[in-house]
Amino acid sequence: MTLDIARVRAAYPALNEGFAHFDAAAGSLVAAPVAEAAHGVYTSAVANRTDAFEPGRKALRIVEQAREAVADLLGAQPSGVVFGSSATSLTYHISQTLAATWQPGDEVVVSRLDHDANVRPWVQAAAAVGATVRWAEFDASGALPVAQYSSLVGERTRVVALTAGSNANGAIPDVAAVSAIARAHGALCYVDGVHATPHVPVDVSALGADFYVTSAYKWSGPHLATCVASPSLWESLRPLKLMPSSDAVPERFELGTPSFASLAALTAAVDHLASLVPSVGTRRSQILTSMTAVRAYEMSLFAELVSGLASLPRVTLVPAPADSCPTLSFRVHNQHPAETAKLLGDKGVCVYSGDYYAYEFFSALGLRESGGAVRAGIYHYTTRDDITRLLDALA
Repeated sequence: MTLDIARVRAAYPALNEGFAHFDAAAGSLVAAPVAEAAHGVYTSAVANRTDAFEPGRKALRIVEQAREAVADLLGAQPSGVVFGSSATSLTYHISQTLAATWQPGDEVVVSRLDHDANVRPWVQAAAAVGATVRWAEFDASGALPVAQYSSLVGERTRVVALTAGSNANGAIPDVAAVSAIARAHGALCYVDGVHATPHVPVDVSALGADFYVTSAYKWSGPHLATCVASPSLWESLRPLKLMPSSDAVPERFELGTPSFASLAALTAAVDHLASLVPSVGTRRSQILTSMTAVRAYEMSLFAELVSGLASLPRVTLVPAPADSCPTLSFRVHNQHPAETAKLLGDKGVCVYSGDYYAYEFFSALGLRESGGAVRAGIYHYTTRDDITRLLDALA
């Protein structure tokens, strides 16, 4: 099955403003049903959770439905879904919880391909207890070789943190292979799925991820994040929390009262993704059908974008492997990336410049202090006309 791009784009009111969007890696546009779901909560009698009266019971249902939606999106269990304000905050919360049991000489493994949200929390947690940080390096192609993990991971390794999809060059590491190495040594695997989730079908069990974190605003939803793990793993952890707050899993890990409007919007976003290609079956099966079609559509356009940029003599692409998310970074000769982004923006083409928090990646390339690079990414509402507009603006 394939995407009906006209039907897909009709669900995004913001596209009527006329911009060509290559900025989804920083935050995608919101689908109409998502905004409507949030509005529905904001304009109804929902304040907080309780089973004493109907508005409170509605709040309870909103939370339950959001957990079920995330479970369907990622192939997880609803009782293993934890919500937070951002992937960064969740990763800090979880890293500090795990580090409470670490000892000097324990080790964590991070990668220079990752967003800093899956690097700095682990580095800082390790430093606080005297644990050692070991680094996985990307190669000349921009990929993250699996073989190095055999020497990086050992009996003292407690956590291996890596991305399921780089937000800087799109690289998709072999998470399943890395997690198998981690598991063989008794280590946990913490996977940053923020950039991968909008572009590929996700099955956390197949990945072998002990934790998988993602942000809904990267897949047409609200500014809300979620981390999934097995309920039994959550049960084994004791985070810092308020005394009166629930000690149940997963509520134990959720700090404060959630945004019920955002949770309703998240559920609507998952339903939206499931409907991109009309199909029958469970929501999980519909999501897999839609995201398989999304992957095929985006990568067909991405090949045209890569080819078009590579043909421009003044454009240099940042190293990236062929098997990737539909995202790349580039520089225009002798032009600061921020200036390139501004010039494109003046022509209605939306891109970002900088290091996009891929701090270690651009530092290793020697590009961070000179402005990083310009990033362009395909999303399922991107068209060939958008690509032509970008290439023409650079020509």
